[in-house]
Amino acid sequence: MIDFITDREIYERVILGAAPSAERFLWIATADLKDLYVSQGTRMVPFLAVLSGLIDRGVSVRLLHAKEVGPHFRDDFDRHPNLIDGLERIQCPRVHFKAVIVDGRFAYTGSANLTGAGMGAKSDARRNFEAGVVTDERALVKRIMAQFDEVWMGARCVECQRKEYCTDYPDLLAGR
Repeated sequence: MIDFITDREIYERVILGAAPSAERFLWIATADLKDLYVSQGTRMVPFLAVLSGLIDRGVSVRLLHAKEVGPHFRDDFDRHPNLIDGLERIQCPRVHFKAVIVDGRFAYTGSANLTGAGMGAKSDARRNFEAGVVTDERALVKRIMAQFDEVWMGARCVECQRKEYCTDYPDLLAGR
């Protein structure tokens, strides 16, 4: 399956559908990272609560992002203490691709950042116009994972000319 999806479909299929169903791992790449609220029963909760629940179930969660988080995101983060040690996070100023990878069996790639306007439950009048592809095609999922993993493992750090903006650069290369 390869489907082109837009706008609210991204929220429904990726954020509400695929991401919470992760059993082994969830990898998320985004340029911008802000507070994102999602429907959970009759309430709206921070997406970080969903990630916290996944971590409690033993799911490995990785977050790769370009910008420093906003104050509302930080407040929501602080409400879930298991995120401190349980959420693996790398900030890389070069990251502009967006991806959500679930257990190596499902992937989203497209334009939407991990924000309320990009992927969130905002009304049509307050959402960005976004587009992307979801797939369970093994070869395509593998390529999306490879891009994520290459950045995560620091394979591009040596030649990067923005190291002074990357707080994680020394840690990425420490194991080499």
